[in-house]
Amino acid sequence: MAREVLRPALELYLDVHAHPELSGAERRTADLFAARLEASGCTVTRKVGGGHGLVGVLRNGNGPTVMLRTELDALPVTERTGLAYASTVPGVMHACGHDLHLAAVTGAVDELDRTRSTWRGTVLVAGQPAEETLTGAREMLADALYERFGTPDAVLAQHTSPSPAGTLAHAADPGTPLMAASASVEVTLHGRGGHAGAPHLAVDPVLTAAATVLRLQSVVSRETAPAEHAVLTVGAMRAGGPANVIPDTADLSLCVRALSEPAVDRMVAAALRIVRAECAASGCPEDPDFTVTARSPALLTDGAATAAVRRAHEELFGPHRVVGTGPLTATEDFARFGAGGVPTVYWLLGVTGAGPWRRARDGGPPVPPNHAPEFAPDARTALPTGIAAMASAARRLLAPAGGTV
Repeated sequence: MAREVLRPALELYLDVHAHPELSGAERRTADLFAARLEASGCTVTRKVGGGHGLVGVLRNGNGPTVMLRTELDALPVTERTGLAYASTVPGVMHACGHDLHLAAVTGAVDELDRTRSTWRGTVLVAGQPAEETLTGAREMLADALYERFGTPDAVLAQHTSPSPAGTLAHAADPGTPLMAASASVEVTLHGRGGHAGAPHLAVDPVLTAAATVLRLQSVVSRETAPAEHAVLTVGAMRAGGPANVIPDTADLSLCVRALSEPAVDRMVAAALRIVRAECAASGCPEDPDFTVTARSPALLTDGAATAAVRRAHEELFGPHRVVGTGPLTATEDFARFGAGGVPTVYWLLGVTGAGPWRRARDGGPPVPPNHAPEFAPDARTALPTGIAAMASAARRLLAPAGGTV
């Protein structure tokens, strides 16, 4: 890969990793991303979907329209990688690889701009905010993304994976979900505060919350078929202050994942039933507040477009570096860009360096997964692969110069 493409992409990656921004606050990240797209010949429109969403357009004659999507936001995680370019923002980290996705897309657009003689058509680039809260894609589409910039013939995205750096994984069966549907839920349990020395005069919402967390595990272990892919996680329990005070309320944040919308609906209904029952068992003075704050559909990739992109990747990297993968219970809102039958292609980009991979294989420390404080992609291998994978995928779905698709 040309140094002129790789170097600015790497500089962007290091900068964004060191300066992460949470969902809805991605102002600096969006500014850097827009500047790189403009340097590659794109016309950039800001505030698509409100906030910091943006769209770049690179036109090169008549032909298909292909959209490359990347995310802008980081996570509320404290970094423990020890990297020289580690996060400088306390409690915020690019623990899911969005910084690498973003840098790879800028490199791919730069490469496409430099090789205009090999393709025809239009490249759209969507810089999506708020992926971690599963709201950004919906907001961009609600702001007439396709009506304003054209409905793409295909939408492409890739995502970091703790598999060996330099490898790619496509859906083994594009007819089944690659990623799960999901729901995020916020719960408030109402107790009656009081003195820790007189618990009989209070209704302790902390005890109710603890019992609820344990009982919620039965939604998967006892109400879901063992062969069904399903996960229910309570990611946060917040309550109280001083040890000698029983608080009035306790809050839970939970997420549900399954491979179909009906399964998610069933699990959300079961969670609501359990929350209400535990509150009743504790004698809570009020019904709980139970709010679904976000939903995301299952990710189904398009069979024909995925096959075409996978062939391009196999030709570029060799079949030994391109594999198939089954359904995952991770989730994200990329699936929304397939609304109305728009073909989507999505693959996983391995980012684990050879050393950590060998040590884990030989019984050493496990490879840190996405969302872990130690998650540290091997950018030297993963970034060039990500750039080449995205550029080759886009070029395969655009029109060849002087020919037809």
